[in-house]
Amino acid sequence: MANTASAKKAVRKITARTERNKADRSRMRTYIRQVEEAIASGDKSAANAALKTAEPEIMRAVRKGIIDKNTGARKVSRLSRRAKVLGA
Repeated sequence: MANTASAKKAVRKITARTERNKADRSRMRTYIRQVEEAIASGDKSAANAALKTAEPEIMRAVRKGIIDKNTGARKVSRLSRRAKVLGA
């Protein structure tokens, strides 16, 4: 257990940061799930609209350090490819 005041403050900061990261990660996953559901339903316009809102959310998570930039790029790329194939 933390003994010093600075260690106690560090524990509080870590807890707050963890909660914020969880919320941001959950938000990103919600947008990704909306794209995947639209793709699964076969609705191309809904998939493209969902992708258009999900991409900035994924990049925001990258910017905040929730996920790595390559992971974010990979997620966007894979979702874009699946949405594009839907129209073909």
